[in-house]
Amino acid sequence: MLNVGVIMFVTHKSIDIVTLAKKVEALGFESLWLPEHPIIPVHMETRFPGTPDGILPEVYKQLVDPFVALGAAAAVTRQLKVATGICLVPERNPLLLAKEVATVDLISGGRFLFGIGAGWLREEAEILGADFPHRWTQTRDAVLAMKELWTKDQASYRGSHVSFPPLWCYPKPVQKPHPPIILGGEAKNVLKRVVEWGDGWMPRGNNLQVEEITAARKELDRLAREAGRDPKSLTITIFRAEPDPAS
Repeated sequence: MLNVGVIMFVTHKSIDIVTLAKKVEALGFESLWLPEHPIIPVHMETRFPGTPDGILPEVYKQLVDPFVALGAAAAVTRQLKVATGICLVPERNPLLLAKEVATVDLISGGRFLFGIGAGWLREEAEILGADFPHRWTQTRDAVLAMKELWTKDQASYRGSHVSFPPLWCYPKPVQKPHPPIILGGEAKNVLKRVVEWGDGWMPRGNNLQVEEITAARKELDRLAREAGRDPKSLTITIFRAEPDPAS
């Protein structure tokens, strides 16, 4: 079954999140996705990969916090799934992030989708404490740590980027064992990452052809079977697509 969602760059100048969420649900969409960039450095050398000139669109500087906004969206809807598209995991403290994810899942009654990525803007990532050259290793470490926090009364973890002694962290997510973890990007090893510690893949539709996505689905299924996972439990969400001029 094909489900269609909406992604919106919500800012202080855009439609407000409550009005948006109500409208998206009323129109019958499956989900509402919000991106994040906590900060944008004034001075940066990194080029924006989404435009030919490499200039960052102004809207990226103005984004609201996705978890606060999604909590508000969840409170005024009943069926709409609320999702990060994407959360920049290396830029967040995993202990606080685990609580934010679980809280939105609780408020929504189990309607949260955890879309994640490792980021592309080096200057932003470094200011927020990310190990940019090893950001996917850091992301994996954070996700494994959060799984401990979500599934155990007293959780502890020791990894290369995240470590903490036994502690309590509540609430726990409504969805068991946790909300779906959906990895963004088109990196070479992304499908292996999905099978190892994720629940879905979210490639950008404007970066891939239909044939490439079809081939990736077959490869994802193969890797899942080899790892002893049910291929049907792993989803593919096409994140953004170029508009059809004919429509």
